[in-house]
Amino acid sequence: MSARLVIDESNQLKEANTELENGPQPGVGWPAKIISVIFHPIFVPVYLVYFLLHTHDNLFASFTPWGKTKVLIMSILMYAFFPIVTVLLLKGLGFIDSVFLRTRKDRIIPFVACIIWYFWIWHVWRNIPEPGYPREMVLFAMAVFLTASAGFMANIYMKISMHALAMGTMLALIIYMAFTQGVSYGLYLSAAILVAGLVCTARLLVSDHAPREIYVGLLIGMVSVPVAHYFT
Repeated sequence: MSARLVIDESNQLKEANTELENGPQPGVGWPAKIISVIFHPIFVPVYLVYFLLHTHDNLFASFTPWGKTKVLIMSILMYAFFPIVTVLLLKGLGFIDSVFLRTRKDRIIPFVACIIWYFWIWHVWRNIPEPGYPREMVLFAMAVFLTASAGFMANIYMKISMHALAMGTMLALIIYMAFTQGVSYGLYLSAAILVAGLVCTARLLVSDHAPREIYVGLLIGMVSVPVAHYFT
Protein backbone atom coordinates (compact mmCIF):
# COMPACT_ATOMS: atom_id res chain seq x y z
CA MET A 1 0.00 0.00 0.00
CA SER A 2 1.76 3.16 -1.21
CA ALA A 3 1.66 6.54 0.45
CA ARG A 4 2.47 10.08 -0.65
CA LEU A 5 2.22 13.65 0.60
CA VAL A 6 -0.70 15.89 -0.30
CA ILE A 7 -1.77 19.42 0.70
CA ASP A 8 -4.85 19.52 2.93
CA GLU A 9 -7.47 22.28 3.29
CA SER A 10 -5.17 24.31 5.55
CA ASN A 11 -2.31 24.22 3.01
CA GLN A 12 -0.27 21.81 5.12
CA LEU A 13 1.44 18.65 3.96
CA LYS A 14 -0.09 15.40 5.15
CA GLU A 15 0.34 11.75 4.34
CA ALA A 16 -2.31 10.34 2.02
CA ASN A 17 -3.01 6.74 1.16
CA THR A 18 -3.15 6.27 -2.59
CA GLU A 19 -5.46 3.28 -2.54
CA LEU A 20 -7.92 4.88 -0.13
CA GLU A 21 -7.85 8.06 -2.23
CA ASN A 22 -9.45 6.11 -5.03
CA GLY A 23 -12.20 4.91 -2.70
CA PRO A 24 -12.74 1.69 -0.81
CA GLN A 25 -12.83 -1.63 -2.58
CA PRO A 26 -16.22 -2.73 -4.01
CA GLY A 27 -18.51 -4.15 -1.34
CA VAL A 28 -16.63 -2.48 1.51
CA GLY A 29 -17.81 1.13 1.29
CA TRP A 30 -21.40 0.73 2.43
CA PRO A 31 -20.69 -1.51 5.44
CA ALA A 32 -17.98 0.92 6.52
CA LYS A 33 -20.38 3.86 6.21
CA ILE A 34 -23.08 2.04 8.16
CA ILE A 35 -20.61 1.23 10.95
CA SER A 36 -19.49 4.88 10.98
CA VAL A 37 -23.10 6.05 11.39
CA ILE A 38 -24.10 3.51 14.05
CA PHE A 39 -21.03 4.29 16.13
CA HIS A 40 -20.99 8.01 15.47
CA PRO A 41 -19.24 9.91 18.30
CA ILE A 42 -22.46 11.57 19.46
CA PHE A 43 -24.11 8.17 20.00
CA VAL A 44 -21.26 6.32 21.73
CA PRO A 45 -21.61 8.09 25.14
CA VAL A 46 -25.34 7.26 25.14
CA TYR A 47 -24.56 3.61 24.43
CA LEU A 48 -22.11 3.57 27.33
CA VAL A 49 -24.60 5.14 29.74
CA TYR A 50 -27.19 2.57 28.72
CA PHE A 51 -24.60 -0.18 29.21
CA LEU A 52 -23.75 1.02 32.73
CA LEU A 53 -27.41 1.41 33.69
CA HIS A 54 -28.44 -2.08 32.60
CA THR A 55 -25.42 -4.20 33.50
CA HIS A 56 -24.46 -2.79 36.90
CA ASP A 57 -27.47 -2.92 39.19
CA ASN A 58 -25.16 -2.62 42.19
CA LEU A 59 -24.10 0.87 41.09
CA PHE A 60 -27.70 2.04 40.80
CA ALA A 61 -29.26 0.22 43.74
CA SER A 62 -30.72 3.47 45.08
CA PHE A 63 -32.25 4.43 41.71
CA THR A 64 -35.88 3.76 40.84
CA PRO A 65 -36.70 2.64 37.28
CA TRP A 66 -37.82 6.19 36.54
CA GLY A 67 -34.57 7.50 38.04
CA LYS A 68 -32.60 5.34 35.61
CA THR A 69 -34.78 6.54 32.75
CA LYS A 70 -34.09 10.17 33.69
CA VAL A 71 -30.35 9.48 33.60
CA LEU A 72 -30.69 8.04 30.10
CA ILE A 73 -32.86 10.93 28.92
CA MET A 74 -30.36 13.45 30.25
CA SER A 75 -27.58 11.57 28.44
CA ILE A 76 -29.48 11.59 25.16
CA LEU A 77 -30.12 15.32 25.45
CA MET A 78 -26.59 16.38 26.37
CA TYR A 79 -24.53 13.87 24.39
CA ALA A 80 -26.64 13.59 21.23
CA PHE A 81 -29.62 15.94 20.87
CA PHE A 82 -27.98 19.27 21.72
CA PRO A 83 -24.81 18.56 19.64
CA ILE A 84 -26.98 17.63 16.64
CA VAL A 85 -29.09 20.78 17.02
CA THR A 86 -25.93 22.86 17.37
CA VAL A 87 -24.46 21.52 14.12
CA LEU A 88 -27.75 21.99 12.24
CA LEU A 89 -28.01 25.59 13.47
CA LEU A 90 -24.42 26.29 12.48
CA LYS A 91 -25.09 24.91 9.02
CA GLY A 92 -28.32 26.88 8.70
CA LEU A 93 -26.56 30.11 9.71
CA GLY A 94 -23.66 29.47 7.34
CA PHE A 95 -20.95 29.09 9.99
CA ILE A 96 -19.94 25.67 8.65
CA ASP A 97 -19.85 24.28 5.12
CA SER A 98 -21.16 20.78 5.87
CA VAL A 99 -22.91 18.95 8.70
CA PHE A 100 -20.34 16.20 8.16
CA LEU A 101 -17.59 18.53 9.47
CA ARG A 102 -15.11 17.54 6.77
CA THR A 103 -12.60 20.29 7.55
CA ARG A 104 -10.77 21.34 10.69
CA LYS A 105 -12.34 24.80 10.44
CA ASP A 106 -15.86 23.35 10.45
CA ARG A 107 -15.07 21.42 13.64
CA ILE A 108 -13.99 24.36 15.80
CA ILE A 109 -17.40 25.64 16.95
CA PRO A 110 -18.98 22.16 17.31
CA PHE A 111 -16.02 21.09 19.47
CA VAL A 112 -16.49 24.14 21.71
CA ALA A 113 -20.24 23.55 21.96
CA CYS A 114 -19.78 19.89 22.85
CA ILE A 115 -17.19 20.79 25.48
CA ILE A 116 -19.80 23.07 27.10
CA TRP A 117 -22.53 20.38 27.02
CA TYR A 118 -20.16 17.73 28.35
CA PHE A 119 -18.87 19.96 31.13
CA TRP A 120 -22.42 20.79 32.18
CA ILE A 121 -23.54 17.17 32.51
CA TRP A 122 -20.36 16.27 34.42
CA HIS A 123 -20.89 19.22 36.76
CA VAL A 124 -24.53 18.26 37.39
CA TRP A 125 -23.80 14.58 38.02
CA ARG A 126 -20.88 15.46 40.27
CA ASN A 127 -22.98 17.74 42.47
CA ILE A 128 -26.15 15.67 42.83
CA PRO A 129 -27.02 15.53 46.58
CA GLU A 130 -26.58 12.28 48.51
CA PRO A 131 -26.75 9.45 47.71
CA GLY A 132 -25.68 11.02 44.41
CA TYR A 133 -24.55 9.38 41.20
CA PRO A 134 -22.12 6.44 41.19
CA ARG A 135 -18.48 7.47 41.01
CA GLU A 136 -18.16 5.51 37.76
CA MET A 137 -20.77 7.73 36.09
CA VAL A 138 -19.03 10.91 37.23
CA LEU A 139 -15.68 9.52 36.05
CA PHE A 140 -17.22 8.62 32.69
CA ALA A 141 -18.70 12.11 32.23
CA MET A 142 -15.37 13.70 33.08
CA ALA A 143 -13.54 11.40 30.66
CA VAL A 144 -15.87 12.43 27.83
CA PHE A 145 -15.33 16.09 28.68
CA LEU A 146 -11.53 15.62 28.76
CA THR A 147 -11.58 13.74 25.46
CA ALA A 148 -13.53 16.52 23.74
CA SER A 149 -11.21 19.17 25.20
CA ALA A 150 -8.06 17.32 24.11
CA GLY A 151 -9.63 16.64 20.71
CA PHE A 152 -10.29 20.36 20.30
CA MET A 153 -6.63 21.13 21.00
CA ALA A 154 -5.44 18.37 18.66
CA ASN A 155 -7.69 19.78 15.93
CA ILE A 156 -5.33 22.76 15.76
CA TYR A 157 -2.59 20.52 14.36
CA MET A 158 -4.50 17.77 12.52
CA LYS A 159 -8.01 16.71 11.57
CA ILE A 160 -8.27 14.36 14.49
CA SER A 161 -10.74 11.49 14.07
CA MET A 162 -13.77 12.07 16.28
CA HIS A 163 -14.76 8.43 15.85
CA ALA A 164 -11.37 7.34 17.16
CA LEU A 165 -11.70 9.71 20.12
CA ALA A 166 -15.01 8.08 21.04
CA MET A 167 -13.66 4.55 20.53
CA GLY A 168 -10.64 5.25 22.72
CA THR A 169 -12.84 6.51 25.55
CA MET A 170 -15.19 3.54 25.21
CA LEU A 171 -12.37 1.00 25.20
CA ALA A 172 -10.58 2.57 28.16
CA LEU A 173 -13.81 2.75 30.18
CA ILE A 174 -14.55 -0.94 29.58
CA ILE A 175 -10.99 -1.83 30.60
CA TYR A 176 -11.32 0.34 33.72
CA MET A 177 -14.63 -1.30 34.67
CA ALA A 178 -13.13 -4.76 34.09
CA PHE A 179 -10.48 -4.01 36.72
CA THR A 180 -12.76 -2.35 39.27
CA GLN A 181 -16.04 -4.28 39.11
CA GLY A 182 -16.86 -7.75 40.36
CA VAL A 183 -18.46 -8.65 37.04
CA SER A 184 -16.94 -10.92 34.41
CA TYR A 185 -15.92 -8.58 31.63
CA GLY A 186 -14.44 -11.03 29.14
CA LEU A 187 -17.34 -10.75 26.69
CA TYR A 188 -17.71 -6.98 27.10
CA LEU A 189 -13.98 -6.37 26.63
CA SER A 190 -13.86 -8.58 23.54
CA ALA A 191 -16.85 -6.74 22.07
CA ALA A 192 -15.28 -3.34 22.81
CA ILE A 193 -12.01 -4.28 21.11
CA LEU A 194 -13.91 -5.64 18.10
CA VAL A 195 -16.08 -2.52 17.77
CA ALA A 196 -13.10 -0.18 18.16
CA GLY A 197 -11.21 -2.08 15.46
CA LEU A 198 -14.19 -2.07 13.08
CA VAL A 199 -14.91 1.63 13.54
CA CYS A 200 -11.30 2.75 13.13
CA THR A 201 -10.90 0.54 10.06
CA ALA A 202 -14.14 1.94 8.65
CA ARG A 203 -12.85 5.49 9.08
CA LEU A 204 -9.65 4.61 7.23
CA LEU A 205 -11.74 3.21 4.39
CA VAL A 206 -14.41 5.88 3.91
CA SER A 207 -12.85 9.08 5.23
CA ASP A 208 -9.87 11.21 4.29
CA HIS A 209 -8.16 10.68 7.63
CA ALA A 210 -4.47 9.83 7.65
CA PRO A 211 -3.60 6.82 9.84
CA ARG A 212 -1.93 9.02 12.47
CA GLU A 213 -5.19 10.98 12.92
CA ILE A 214 -6.90 7.71 13.81
CA TYR A 215 -4.14 6.49 16.11
CA VAL A 216 -3.78 9.81 17.94
CA GLY A 217 -7.54 10.04 18.43
CA LEU A 218 -7.65 6.53 19.86
CA LEU A 219 -4.75 7.32 22.20
CA ILE A 220 -6.31 10.56 23.45
CA GLY A 221 -9.59 8.79 24.20
CA MET A 222 -7.86 6.02 26.12
CA VAL A 223 -5.74 8.42 28.17
CA SER A 224 -8.80 10.43 29.24
CA VAL A 225 -10.15 7.66 31.49
CA PRO A 226 -7.08 7.24 33.74
CA VAL A 227 -6.76 11.03 33.91
CA ALA A 228 -10.42 11.28 34.94
CA HIS A 229 -9.81 8.53 37.51
CA TYR A 230 -6.96 10.57 38.98
CA PHE A 231 -9.07 13.71 39.37
CA THR A 232 -12.37 12.10 40.36
